[in-house]
Amino acid sequence: MPLKTVTGRHADPRKGRGAGINPEGRFETVTRGAYDDGWNTPPEDELPPLKTYVTAERVAGLISRNDSPDIPFTQSLNPYQGCEHGCPYCFARPTHAYRNLSPGIDFETRLFAKVNAAEKLREELSRPGYRCEVISIGANTDPYQPIERKHRITRGILEVCAEFNQPIGIVTKNALVERDLDFLVPMAEKNLVNVFISLNNLDHDLARRLEPRCSAPARRLQAMRRVSEAGVPVGVLVAPVIPFLTDHQIEPVLEAAWAHGARQAGYVLLRLPWEVKDIFKDWLERHYPLKAKHVMSRVHAMRGGRDNDPNFGSRMKGEGGLARLLAQRFKQACERLGFNAGGRNRALDTTRFRAPARSGQMSLF
Repeated sequence: MPLKTVTGRHADPRKGRGAGINPEGRFETVTRGAYDDGWNTPPEDELPPLKTYVTAERVAGLISRNDSPDIPFTQSLNPYQGCEHGCPYCFARPTHAYRNLSPGIDFETRLFAKVNAAEKLREELSRPGYRCEVISIGANTDPYQPIERKHRITRGILEVCAEFNQPIGIVTKNALVERDLDFLVPMAEKNLVNVFISLNNLDHDLARRLEPRCSAPARRLQAMRRVSEAGVPVGVLVAPVIPFLTDHQIEPVLEAAWAHGARQAGYVLLRLPWEVKDIFKDWLERHYPLKAKHVMSRVHAMRGGRDNDPNFGSRMKGEGGLARLLAQRFKQACERLGFNAGGRNRALDTTRFRAPARSGQMSLF
């Protein structure tokens, strides 16, 4: 099977896919370009849909740790690498370059499922030196992307977390999270889980282009309501905020999320690291050519004149007058509606954690 599904900078954006190009990763030494070979290739609207290929892999480790000062967790795990949702702005896209795959179309069509994730998590949580802290599930790629329906790796992880009383935070754009309420509800009763649903706009036409395989905005709101009514704390993550495309929807999104049961809220400004900047710019030119220069101009105004700012403290929120105005709008909307009462992140209970006894040996206490 070839490493590159589509080659060249200007490839063939197809229905249901976000990226329209498949650029080589930054570690590649050879680049390939598309050209007309004279064989009368069918026009783009006649090309068949791109297939999704999933590779099962067994991982040596699952829990990742960070000491970033602007991320509200120190532990995270991801059941999958690559994401079928196809968001052209996804900051996780560059990770595919480590596999000699493209952060473009490859990232959303050539996925890797960590089939031994539950087994490995059980092993890591059982280690004598493990110190219980909240684990974020879905910090990089969505744990409820479409392939989860078949592979059920996220569900296996939840089963282990429930058994150990391991507190978790979940971030997703997919209503499939409702499926696992049988685990989430008992965990919520012990203050062991938060669910954040990412939603940056209520425009279904924009969402269809921007997040082609995510649940529609109305469906995500419905999921918020169902999860909240079941007794699981729900938050909304307005991310990413994209100037001239979604920034005007901050208040409507927060109002709709509050009406559907969300009580915590956060936001992240658009981030365009490494190859993501080219993928997103290409997407802008194809879908919103009249707005493309305005969007990037506003991004530069909040990123110190650059496409991206990787610095701690400013990478999530931006800097400058426009970024401060955005932060002020978000804060005022949250205060008006009642979000984040008692703090941005509800503290989960780490004192309940217990590793099940092994080999039939009973616990001393």
